[in-house]
Amino acid sequence: MKLAVIGGGGVRSMFLAKSLVRRAGELGIREIVFMDDNRERLEIYGQMAAETANRIDPSIVFQTTSDARAAISGSDYVITTIRVGGDHMRIQDERIALSHGVLGQETTGAAGFSFAMRSIPALVRYCELIKEVAKPGAKMFNFTNPAGLVSQTLRDMGFDFTFGICDAPSGLLHEVAALYGVEPGEVGARCFGLNHLSFFNSISVKGREVLGELIEDDRLYTHTEMKYFDKNFTRRMGLLLNEYLYYYFSPETPVSNITGVGATRGELIKDINISMTEELSGLDIRADFDRALAIFEKWYGKRDAAYMSNETGKASHKPPFKFDIQGKEAGGYAGVALKFIEAARLGKEAEMILCVPNGGAIPWLEDSDIVEISCAISQNGYVPHRVDNADNLPILAVELVRRVKVYERLAAQALRQRCKNEAVESLALHPLVNSYSRAESIFGQYMELNKEYTGEWT
Repeated sequence: MKLAVIGGGGVRSMFLAKSLVRRAGELGIREIVFMDDNRERLEIYGQMAAETANRIDPSIVFQTTSDARAAISGSDYVITTIRVGGDHMRIQDERIALSHGVLGQETTGAAGFSFAMRSIPALVRYCELIKEVAKPGAKMFNFTNPAGLVSQTLRDMGFDFTFGICDAPSGLLHEVAALYGVEPGEVGARCFGLNHLSFFNSISVKGREVLGELIEDDRLYTHTEMKYFDKNFTRRMGLLLNEYLYYYFSPETPVSNITGVGATRGELIKDINISMTEELSGLDIRADFDRALAIFEKWYGKRDAAYMSNETGKASHKPPFKFDIQGKEAGGYAGVALKFIEAARLGKEAEMILCVPNGGAIPWLEDSDIVEISCAISQNGYVPHRVDNADNLPILAVELVRRVKVYERLAAQALRQRCKNEAVESLALHPLVNSYSRAESIFGQYMELNKEYTGEWT
């Protein structure tokens, strides 16, 4: 069995390689190919991923390439994690939004739309390649942001072999497992909503419902990503929240904080990536891997410690970052993809959170809406779990999901048809823009910014 990663020259490639290779043997994956069209980054981060793979299991055939056709040819599974336009374009997305007093966050709102303008044309080309040269029945797991809008657009275009994946929900569950001193597999959950806008209405540990006691546990607000929310607010909601909901419930705070600090997340990451890449570029990665790893740990630790710090004003209390090649970790988005493959290949039924068509699971949304939701996975595919007691859910959660989904529907249509008017209307409806005149101005700037990637719109 062959698995291809499109975007294999990214900074996080070692994490992905580690997760995939650790379980490749038991899942029957014999060949892994990391593809990236940025040859410089592939020579550095792709080689670091290759050496990581070799140290874990040298029996797995692990290759790097800049040839997308060769990477995808004969693949059973494809993971896409690309950043079209690089850090530079991300910063432009952020700064244009902020110039209008709107949050510039790459998956949430206006900046996310601009990112999608670049992501979707590239992903469509990869989807067409999968149809042409991958194994019949091949599946694609997309981690490229904005994952929810991207998944909606690709599914609307008929690419029903695509699945949106995100590690934020599973990351929170791993944190809950740590609070209770149990293995992650002993924590169950029911999640509903949209990508980066989802809620947990059930959390269980070893089969025992613990949502109520978790909400009252002070450790939840210091040792997990729930630290961005006030305990009284969480108590009123009666739900655990995806960390990105901070941007919806307190949008003025991140805008003020970013303006005050004077640096966006993209600017911070760009500076770190430039410094790290420059320091690594003079090394023979495979021959001097331990030194390369020490450099990586230094710079990636700075990036990891600064996650959401500028936006929230909350300092990280994480321990110093170490990349333990042989250590057991959550697995990130690769872990989500592997869990799906395990159910499909080995017949092990599983529960997991995916971005898939709603199919009636969330009753106030349309069947074709892409949602982020708990699913039962088996050899027969996936079945989203219907949301229990939907009539008793807090109105704040219900209406926010409904409103952002309306935005995603219109935005997906605008992106498919390259329609300027629908793009403006979708942005005007997004709660973080919430103004037609502002949406017109923002979209006009994004249209100019992205014209070399998007072609003509009408």
